[in-house]
Amino acid sequence: MTKKEKENNNQSKIHQHTKMGKSRRNRDRAHRSDPVGKPKPAPTDPELAKLRESKILPVLNDLKASDPKKRTSAAGAIANIITDQKCRKLLLREQVVHTVLTETLTDSSLESRAAGWEILKVLALEEEADFCVHLYRVDVLSAAEHACNSVLEALKSSSPVFSKLPKAQQGFIWSIAHALSTLIGELGQAQDEILKAVTANTSIARFLFGLTSHSSTTAEVLSSALTCLMTLSEDNRTLCEMILNDQETFCYRNLKKLSESGGLRGALSCGVLHNLFSALEWHDHSPGLESACDAILVPLLTREISSARLDVEDTHWDVLQTTLEVLASIATNLQTTLEKGNKAEDEWEGIKDDEDQVMDLDDDVDDTVEDDYMNGDEHSDDEAAGQDDDSEMDDEELMADMEKVTGADHEPEEPAHLHDLPTLSNFLEAAVPSLIRITSSSPASEEALAIQGVALSVLNNLAWTVSSLDFSNGENATVRKVWYPVGCAIWEKTVAHILSNDTADVELAALVTSLAWAISRTLGGKTPVHGDEHRKFISLYKAAKNMPEPAQAGEDPFQGLGVKCIGVLGQLARDPCPVGVNREIGIFLITIISAATEVPTADVVEALDQFYDIYGDENLACDNEVFWKDKFLEHLEGAVPKVKSMVKSTDKRKQSELRLRAEEAATNMPRFIAYKKKHRPS
Repeated sequence: MTKKEKENNNQSKIHQHTKMGKSRRNRDRAHRSDPVGKPKPAPTDPELAKLRESKILPVLNDLKASDPKKRTSAAGAIANIITDQKCRKLLLREQVVHTVLTETLTDSSLESRAAGWEILKVLALEEEADFCVHLYRVDVLSAAEHACNSVLEALKSSSPVFSKLPKAQQGFIWSIAHALSTLIGELGQAQDEILKAVTANTSIARFLFGLTSHSSTTAEVLSSALTCLMTLSEDNRTLCEMILNDQETFCYRNLKKLSESGGLRGALSCGVLHNLFSALEWHDHSPGLESACDAILVPLLTREISSARLDVEDTHWDVLQTTLEVLASIATNLQTTLEKGNKAEDEWEGIKDDEDQVMDLDDDVDDTVEDDYMNGDEHSDDEAAGQDDDSEMDDEELMADMEKVTGADHEPEEPAHLHDLPTLSNFLEAAVPSLIRITSSSPASEEALAIQGVALSVLNNLAWTVSSLDFSNGENATVRKVWYPVGCAIWEKTVAHILSNDTADVELAALVTSLAWAISRTLGGKTPVHGDEHRKFISLYKAAKNMPEPAQAGEDPFQGLGVKCIGVLGQLARDPCPVGVNREIGIFLITIISAATEVPTADVVEALDQFYDIYGDENLACDNEVFWKDKFLEHLEGAVPKVKSMVKSTDKRKQSELRLRAEEAATNMPRFIAYKKKHRPS
């Protein structure tokens, strides 16, 4: 594989959003001084000094008192006030962690111990990842192991039976179990070294497995245990094998049952199973026990979102959030499934994530219908109203609409099926209609807006996975036939809908633009653009200059909203794009290239790459009608010195990837210019 091919093979993964819950936090960063170290001097701020004297010091003194009732009362009080930021910072200054670890967690009072674990749980949730690192370094896992064993002993005890214990005592035990599960999850995602230590601790594994199997485990504790398992099992083959091979509680079997139960525990169980399938490489072409792979999870997760509405106040946002995050991860993992399948079957000859990979639909798509898409610049009021009504369609209507969205002439001669790709098939048939409905709705609250964003991430990941396939020379023809109406439906009902609302939300804009880019990579010039949608992306590019960059763009300049807008527009300009639209996009691209020293380097690089692809074939209509008539060659030649200067100003050491791609784009300029001159029309 060439260097360029390797580069292209990673592109779809770069644009996917794969996070389930919170990602691990072991990033290089400047660490604070030891948050559990020596006590600090009294604060100079009068308000904090007063709070310290009136509330913090008295309760800490009681926490160390000889009277067990005082200690228990103080531990409970600290567990309540530690959620307040000012109190929490003051308590940390006074070494509350040291006191909890050395005294509270070993207190004779069960209530005190429960409060102690609650304190550590809140601190782990509220503080930065380095707090968990410091906890690990002071051997919190030993205390956690002891507590895990104690909880399990209480749950399994036959004398007395757990259910016969006083309700208060049961409550404290469940409180410890909940705090431990949450704390262990936070520790595991703080640093890879800690994750390995947690995984190697069989007492912790037995504790988590036991909570998922015990009949009386409360809903809150079960959710926290499953969340912990989902966090720890991600990319963790060792733990996944432990889950599969557990003969004490039969954790794997219990997870399968829980995954079918619906609600939050069902979604979380699906998340753990997805991690297990991924770690053990149980894919469509190599399923595991009882043909297990992600294909069995998609219908279960889809059931949870099939009736979801973003305009209902009592919607279970946490369930939707988890469900969609698991679906997003499955959509990304599909690329691995396809890669494995390509190696296993002769009809699949590998993944190529090439910018040129646009479906060749000439054999399957009638050009008359294509013209209806590409030339329909204006629509009647009735059609516009019809688009508004689409958001209220149920999933069956959406599915039917997807099947006919490209018109009768676009139907393949024979029905297309994805029997050998059940995960992708289930995704397209079951999940996508619900995802389209959610993403094309109008969120009425912050919670609903967040859910819409995660649903967009699912579609984005799915579209980028499909766009990574090689559709040249008739490869993956079945996927092409099945995906085409789906891609068109997503564009028309989700992308166009959000674009029409002129969103000022930069994260939402980045998501929908990334989705649009992925879809246009597979549909190219046959993308069902109606009216002036290409101008929306041009306007969005200009508006992006005044917007803060999305979070991902800080790490990778090619994740910027501007680059994504350029990517979409470059794909929309591909043949058979109408000449007028091609001209507008071509002028937009050459303007960016001509301003090489004044705009972000990544924007110029992407604009050059798209420009080469659009105008590289002299046999296309846009070559004579746009490239030569609008004198693009002269503009390109005039931009060469600026592009060279831009490359030189890009630091190799600080931005190696950007410099490499800039050098490649600049090197191709004289070659492209020479080629065009050689093929100048007579």
